[in-house]
Formats: sequence, structure tokens, C-alpha cells
Amino acid sequence: MILKADLCLVTGASSGIGEAFAVSLARRGHDLVLVARRGGALDALAARLRSEFPVAVETLVADLADPAGVAAVEARLARGDVDLLINNAGMGSLAGFLDIDPADHAAMIAVNVTALMRLTHAAAKAMKAAGRGTIVNVASGIAFNVMPTAAVYAGTKGFVSQFTQALAEEMADSGVTFQLLVPGLTRTNLGGAEENGLFDLFPAEMVQAPEAVAEAGLAGLELGEIVCIPRLEDYGQWEAARDAIRAVGIDPPGNAVASRYGVKLN
Repeated sequence: MILKADLCLVTGASSGIGEAFAVSLARRGHDLVLVARRGGALDALAARLRSEFPVAVETLVADLADPAGVAAVEARLARGDVDLLINNAGMGSLAGFLDIDPADHAAMIAVNVTALMRLTHAAAKAMKAAGRGTIVNVASGIAFNVMPTAAVYAGTKGFVSQFTQALAEEMADSGVTFQLLVPGLTRTNLGGAEENGLFDLFPAEMVQAPEAVAEAGLAGLELGEIVCIPRLEDYGQWEAARDAIRAVGIDPPGNAVASRYGVKLN
């Protein structure tokens, strides 16, 4: 996976899956750069990790919905000393498409798509120059599903899925490795889920802990999984689904329009 001396940068590190990754990595002896909007929460986590583990921890307060915040993290990645990037920061909401202000949709896209793409670009460029590095992009199981009230959120996570898998193939010989992490229902406060009582709607055993997701993601790196789905017992199910979807997208010989459409051209 990653060497003990490596430096890991985690976005959205002040809570949820990002915080769980920070703790798991510190426990393994990795130095950290923690990124989030909430400076107080970041400082508290950094102090806790320094006291519990023999690691160096720096904090970078940045709002990834703001281009200036993204630029600050890009500049940190461009220094070339980060060997593992966890692109975890995200925004989400569960409401009808027309019930959400377009500006809020745009902010979600800015964080989940634009910031993730830009930080991946900055990290991959530096890592390729070094000949090594790993980028983990956190998506969601909803990327493979259709859920009313989550159209934009699901769309952003669909982007993360396609983007990460394509880069994994494009940069396969660069020394830079990628992982698409696909959590299921996880106890985080994304979109105010805790306050809204979302998790009360499900049996407790259906809700994964952030710590379990982070540990599975790191174990998936050890296993060399490009797509890590912590809740999926039979990995062959993912491989079969992936291959079936890709087969549908391949143009057949001749590439004629299907007969059911009745399209006839001279």
C-alpha cells in the first residue's frame, strides 16, 4: 500500500468518513494534512491525533465550494510531498429537484465534482512526476442506483465513479494508483442526516460506521481494488455488473440503429 513515512492529505476531515480516515492513517503512523471548512474541529482533531499517535499533523482550513479554497489545497498538493490523497469532502441533500435552489445545486457540483477533479489533477500531476502516489475518490452507492430526491447528488457521484475508473486505466503505467470508494448507507451528517432522523428509518445493522468504511478502503488498497465496495461480500458481483454495463456501451459491428426504432436510411 503506502509506506510509513508517507504524507496523507484528507479532505472533509473534520467529521464522518474523513475523520475516520485520519484516525486510521494516524494509527498506522502516517503524517497528515487535514482539510475542512471548520477550523475549530480541525484543530481539535489534530491535537487529539498528535497526543495519541507519533505523527505530525497540519491543518488547512478551506471551503471547497469556494475557488479560493480549492486553490489553497491545490497549492499544498503541488508541493509534491503528498503520497496519498483522500478526496472525501462532499455535499448532499435529499429533497425534490425543484425544491432546492439552483445555487445550492451548483455548490454541490462545485464540491463533489469540480473540487474533486481539480484536486485529483493537482495530486496526479505531482505524483506522476515523483513516479508514485495514490488517490482515493469517495463516491456513493447511489452512483449505481436511481433515487428520487437525490438527482443532483447521485449525478455528482456518478461522475466520481466514471472519472476515477477512467483515470485508473489512463494512468495505469504512471506510478499513480486510484481507488473508487463506494460507501453504502453510512452514519455521517451529510445533508443534515443526523438532525433529520434519516438513520432512524433503517434497522441499525444496515447503517455502516465511518470507521468501518475507512478501514475497508485502506484494506482495499492493500488488495489492489480499483473499486472498493465495503458492503459487497462477493466482489464478483461488481465485476459482472461492470462488464455488463461496459458491454452495452460498445458499438457493434456496423453500428446500425436497432430495428425497433424503424429507422431506414438510403
